[in-house]
Amino acid sequence: MNDSNRLIVSMSPHLKGEADVKKIMWGVVIALIPAFAASVYFYGFNALRVVILTVIFCIGIEYLVQKFMLKVKVTALDGSAAVTGVLLAFNLPAGIPWWQLLVGSIIAIGVAKMTFGGLGKNPFNPALIGRAFMLASFPVEMTAWPIPLRNVWSLGADAVTSATPLGLLKEGLKAGKTFAQLSGDMPSYVDMFIGNIGGCIGEVSALAILIGGSYLLYKKIITWHIPIFYLLALAGFTAIFYFIDPVKYADPLFHILAGGAMLGAWFMATDPVTSPMTVKGQIVFALGGGILCGAIRIFGAYPEGCSYSILIMNAFVPLIDRLAKPKRFGTEVNYGS
Repeated sequence: MNDSNRLIVSMSPHLKGEADVKKIMWGVVIALIPAFAASVYFYGFNALRVVILTVIFCIGIEYLVQKFMLKVKVTALDGSAAVTGVLLAFNLPAGIPWWQLLVGSIIAIGVAKMTFGGLGKNPFNPALIGRAFMLASFPVEMTAWPIPLRNVWSLGADAVTSATPLGLLKEGLKAGKTFAQLSGDMPSYVDMFIGNIGGCIGEVSALAILIGGSYLLYKKIITWHIPIFYLLALAGFTAIFYFIDPVKYADPLFHILAGGAMLGAWFMATDPVTSPMTVKGQIVFALGGGILCGAIRIFGAYPEGCSYSILIMNAFVPLIDRLAKPKRFGTEVNYGS
């Protein structure tokens, strides 16, 4: 038989695009460069140290697990471990000790990712699992927020820490103050947009995150549905309380710019492994995450709710995928009738 006439049957997909795991993951790393540059600008060497060490730890742990424990093909340099390392670092304060970075990396890669079989099989975002573990294990170090270097220099101090805008709001409300009374102690919205505030090193600059998010959209690594609907849900939920009592509750713009909402919406909620497959499912996922984030911030004891909102919605992804699955092509025909 002529080889040209041979019928070859293979598993789907039969049409393959140019994108692969390595291109997608390193594309995400490129998109994170603006936020990385902003973190170094505002927090200096310590931010650089946190990012470099966490990336090295995550890649090294994935290599060791694949090479000596799972004994599978080593893919530690495909970019996924680097993305986890950068995102974990971005969710940490600049002054965190190196050994705590190692512990967080072990949890993120060794437990949250490789325990389930590696990339594509983990149900929860590894970086957020690592952050949640570190927050529970090292609460003092994880809530010591250095202020930007330019503010330190203007104060003439060597090392100054302060509360985040969300922390100031939560503590002030506990003390019986209103948002209107606290607004004088809050940073301006311009500083919050640029990143000239205390907080996790990679989440403070909304401008840098938007630049990176635009790159993800341009390269079609993500779609707009999750980040836009997440932020809309957060804004809509917090707007309800703001319009009921604007003296007590912060306005929606404050909640969008404060904390990790921007970083979470653009870079962590959009994780293709732990988010729904269909557009309909992604919208449901994003709406649920944004509402949960606002609810935790307003009613919870902890000032921030972004990380936990995404982790909670990660748990619902299998159900969302099942309920939002697309219709099959064609129609069913009952040949017995």
